[in-house]
This record gives sequence, C-alpha cells and structure tokens, in this order.
Amino acid sequence: MDETIPARFARQAAALGTKPLFLVKRRGTYQPITWAEAAETVQAFSAFLLSRKINAGDRVVILSENRPEWGIADLAIQSVGAWSVPIYPSLTAQDLHVIFQDCQPSLCVASTTDQANKLLEVSRRVASIHTIVVMDAGEARHPLESSWAASVAQGREQSAAYRDTLKQRQGAITPDETATLIYTSGTTGEPKGVMLSHRNFLSNVEASLQAIPVSDQDLHLSFLPLSHVFERMGGWYLMLSVGACVAYAESMDTIPQNMLEVRPTIMLGVPRFFEKLYLRMQEGLRQASPMKRRLAEWAIGVGRAVNAYRFEGKPVPIGWAIQHAIADRLVFQKFKARLGGRVRFFVSGGAPLSQEIGEFFYSVGVTILEGYGLTETSPVIAANRLPVPRFGSVGTVLPGVEVSFATDGELLTKGPHVMQGYYHKPDATAAAIEQGWFHTGDIGHIDAQGHVYITDRKKDLIKTAGGKFVAPQKLENLFVTDPAVSQAFVYGEKRPYCVALIVPNLDQLRRYAQEQEIVGRSVQELIRDPRVMAWYWQRVDAKQQGLASFEQVKKIALLDQEFSQASGELTPTLKAKRNVIAQRYEALLASLYQTGATSS
Repeated sequence: MDETIPARFARQAAALGTKPLFLVKRRGTYQPITWAEAAETVQAFSAFLLSRKINAGDRVVILSENRPEWGIADLAIQSVGAWSVPIYPSLTAQDLHVIFQDCQPSLCVASTTDQANKLLEVSRRVASIHTIVVMDAGEARHPLESSWAASVAQGREQSAAYRDTLKQRQGAITPDETATLIYTSGTTGEPKGVMLSHRNFLSNVEASLQAIPVSDQDLHLSFLPLSHVFERMGGWYLMLSVGACVAYAESMDTIPQNMLEVRPTIMLGVPRFFEKLYLRMQEGLRQASPMKRRLAEWAIGVGRAVNAYRFEGKPVPIGWAIQHAIADRLVFQKFKARLGGRVRFFVSGGAPLSQEIGEFFYSVGVTILEGYGLTETSPVIAANRLPVPRFGSVGTVLPGVEVSFATDGELLTKGPHVMQGYYHKPDATAAAIEQGWFHTGDIGHIDAQGHVYITDRKKDLIKTAGGKFVAPQKLENLFVTDPAVSQAFVYGEKRPYCVALIVPNLDQLRRYAQEQEIVGRSVQELIRDPRVMAWYWQRVDAKQQGLASFEQVKKIALLDQEFSQASGELTPTLKAKRNVIAQRYEALLASLYQTGATSS
C-alpha cells in the first residue's frame, strides 16, 4: 500500500469520471458532483495554492462545515505537499488563536464570512496567515480574502503554468509524509496537534474494509464533522477508496428529511445520535393507538427472541423465523422506511454505545456496528462485524493492528495506524508512544473470542473515598436508555459514594406533571417538586439494579437545561468535558453529599 491520498483520488477519478462523487443540496434539491468535476476543481485549487507560495510542509487550515469544497480543499492541500489542518467551525477566535500559535498556518479556507471574520481576528496576532479563501463569499472584503470561486477560477487560468510544478510536488510525496495535523478536541487541557501520515490513514482504510463491507454501490450520508478523524477516515477516505458516493446533510436538524431524500445505504454516527433516535421511537410507541402499540411490542419481542438465537450462534427455529418475517413486513419495514429504506448498517464511534440501544435496534432490523479508536490511531483499532455484532464490546481488532494490555488494564496498540507524534511536543509523544506501543488511556480487556471491551477512560475513572473504582460512562449509558432521561453525568472522585446529574427529557417530564396534576409550573419549578424528584430517582435506581453497591449512585439532582457544546460542557463530538461540568455544578454536587433524602 505505497500510495498517497491524492494519488488514490486521482486513480479513482480517472476510472469513475462521470459517476457522482458528491451529492449536495442546493436550490432545494440534491445535486451531483462527478468525480471528473471534483478532480478538475482539485487541480485548479492546487494551482491556486502554488500561486500563493504554499510549500511542502506548510500548514493550511480548513474551517468549514461538511460540504464538497471541504474534501476538494483537503485533497488540493495534500497534492502540493502541504498539511491540511481541519478545525471545528464551532470553535471561537480564542480557541483558534491557541491552535494557530502552535501550527502557524500560511493559508486558511473558511466556509462563510462569519467563519472568515474569526480568521481575520486571529490574523492580527498570527502573522503567518497571508490568505483567507472564503467559500460562500462574493467580493473580497479584506486584502487577505479571496472567494472560493475567484480562487478556483484563478487556478484554472494558471493551471498550465503550474502543471509541471504540481506534478513534481505530487511525485515527491511519499506515503510516510504527514498528510494532516488534527488538533484533539481537548476534554481536558490544551489541545495537541496529532500528525497523521498518508500511510496512517490508508492502512486504516484497508484494514477497516476487511472488517466492514463497503463498495462502490454504497451511498453515505455525512453529518459528523469532517474535522473529526472518524468521519475523515470512515466517511471520506474510505468512501473515496471504494468509489462510493458521499451526500452531505444540510444540518443536524434536517437529517431525518435528508435520509428520505438521498436514501443512504451507510451512515456514521455517535452514540448521542442513536440515543435520540431511540427516544423518538419510544415516544412514537407511546403515542400510537393501543392496537398499533401492541403490534409493535409484539414485533420487538419477536426480534429480541430471534436475537437470542443469533447471539448464541444457533439456528432460528422455524416458528420464530415465520413470526420474524411477519414482524418485519408489518412493523420493521415501516421503521426502516423512515431511515430512507436502504440503510444496510450504521457505524458508531467516538464514545461508548449503550448495549441496550444496540440490541434494541438490532431487534428491529437495524444494525449498528460499534467501533473503537482515537485520533492518534487514524482512528480505528477494533470494530464489530456483520452479521451478528457483539453488543457491549467494540468488536475484534482490525487486521494489521496489534493490541496489548498494561498491568492496570490500559489498552496499548501498535501498527501502521499509530500517529507520527504530537506536533512540537516531543515529551508528550515520548510519553504516549513507548517502543512503538501507543498508550490509549482507555481501560479494557479482551475475551476468549477476541472481542475487545472498553470500560472507560483511564483519566475518567472515579476513585471513591473507599478506594473503589467506578466507570462513569457505564452508568451514564445505562441511565440515558430511560425515555425520561436525556443526559446524565456521574460524579464521585474521592467522595464516599457516587451521585448523578440528570437532564430530564422535557416531553416526558411535562407529561408526568400533567398526569400528576402538577400544573402551571415552569421547568425550574418542576424539577424541584418532590413528586418529580422521587419519580426520577425510582427510574434511575431501577436502571442500576444488579450493579455492585459501590458502583451505584446514591443521590441525583435534576437540571433544567441540557449540557451543550455552546456552553463549553461538550466537545464538538458531543463528549462530556467532565472537569467543566464538575466545576459549573460544584455547589449542586456538593449539596448531594449533605445528609438528606436519597433523591435531590
């Protein structure tokens, strides 16, 4: 596999010229962009970059939501030997300043004038920036700015002049050259720049394809940020490698409608996406007529019974098989139709997926393949396989990837997927990679069949005052499977027991209040009502039965608003910033350790 990412794209574009590479919604309908059209634009933008004196090894920022220009810019940057530096559009100018001080970008590509404004603000303090290309801009508003259209047009005009230089640059790139610099989202501390090579990515693509079947007949609906390594590899480079088509969702809110419009066969998601889908299904069941509800509950029961045989590797008895076929026709197909009707499977990553949610979807004919990895591992280390995933595990290790476990249970990995290192941080690199083994920071184990189980982040494990270790994500994943719970946060470091902050599902909360004739109350008043608090405690406590006593939360508090990215409590990939949440609710958490009722 001695190939670079731009070389692979060029080879695919030559073979697939008139086939759609991208689908993007413009003027109300999804429009195709062919491989040939994309290749021509990559060539033009590459020439523009050369005209702006972008050298091999220069850092070029992409600050944009998912769209075709993102991938085109990425390929063009790499084609001239530079490093693409993807940035989450949600980051503030101050966030950008910290990253830019480290990587000193020469040129930046932004999606909108609002994003460009952040770049202009940072450019006053980071002198290395000499050009800002704005995708949606008309006329340039600032001497540093150039619109995407004007930049591509200039590149086309100068393409012949730079053809030989571009060919030389591309020929000089080796698979072990750095392709990108990805800054970790930083749930704690300052973000670090992860250097990943062409070989890092493409080796992970090839290994992933041996585990998960994707072909040129597939259509992927992309909505996770391309700035994140999971979507970057799985939703872009992997799709590019097999010749699949990539459609872009307009926004998180329009995903259900976009699924109906493009009818994807594959989608990548994070657990929060599947949690919301699960809660919508539960709500739909609740609102259905009694007859429809009974039918759906029967079908789900049949699905669970059939799953029990599948999980044990046993043939499904003919009676159950006939019932399952009827359930599929009467119930499951209608649900799958709401997902576009063609989804073969979802892939989940970025955080642990609840076993209960994975098994529920599998019982209604929708498979979620959970995988595991990190930015530093390009990213996939292990993944579940078709046809029967092992829910609760993250699957088996990919071909060519080695794993081992330290004495404290930390998972270590070695192979071509392991990063080159942290940019400008040799000490951090040396601490993370010892004799080729990357320390993931995740605690886990592997069973006799080779399935990997991740307990929690090593740094997130709670050590109670009694010396017991508790994995908070395990509990949080249990709690959010309750339809009345939207989010959960477990706390207890150096405390006598663990407690939890619970964010109610507001629809369920209001419905309960109406049933109990608790009227005329705001959300803030409702969460303080003793009846509401007792109801939530009963639901949370029911979820944790069966766990060891030291693992169980002893008290809860209800919050009147969700944890969010905007408030700084979640990363762009919707993982909790545990330190931020603990500090923000410090007084409330402290109150749960005062004597009083079990539920607060």
